[in-house]
Amino acid sequence: MTDYDIQGPARVCAATGRELKPGDRFFAVLTESAGKLVRTDVAAEAWTEPPQSAVAYWAGKVPVAGHKPRKAVVNDDLLLDCFDRLKDSADPDGLNFRYVATLLLMRRKRFKFEDAARDADGRDVLIVRDARGGAIHHVVDPRLNDEQIVAVQTEVFRVLGWE
Repeated sequence: MTDYDIQGPARVCAATGRELKPGDRFFAVLTESAGKLVRTDVAAEAWTEPPQSAVAYWAGKVPVAGHKPRKAVVNDDLLLDCFDRLKDSADPDGLNFRYVATLLLMRRKRFKFEDAARDADGRDVLIVRDARGGAIHHVVDPRLNDEQIVAVQTEVFRVLGWE
């Protein structure tokens, strides 16, 4: 088992060196380096695509000062239920949803990153462990493009009542 301490937003674009200001859209990328997950932020206008070595990436927006976003109440069990129901899904939407749910469960420390591998079909797979029950899950990385990431995030947030 490996625990990762991932730094928060850098507020500086790794591609241009420009400060990311409130309201700016950006992409965050996680890569593995020397056994650690490293976060890099890139301004939306400088973003082209995730590096081949990306473990995960997502879109974000720098919060506006003084603006308190509504704190979402996250039901980990509901998210885990959605994740489990999509276990055997071969549907692209199901694979995408399950992958984003995995990232959310990792962020909430319900899942622990164990490894990344390739399956028999040559697809990239995240291997995660349920921190409570110890179950190991293999999750296909669908290699979503920018538009798909936004669409899947929106759908996950809608299902979870975060909209």
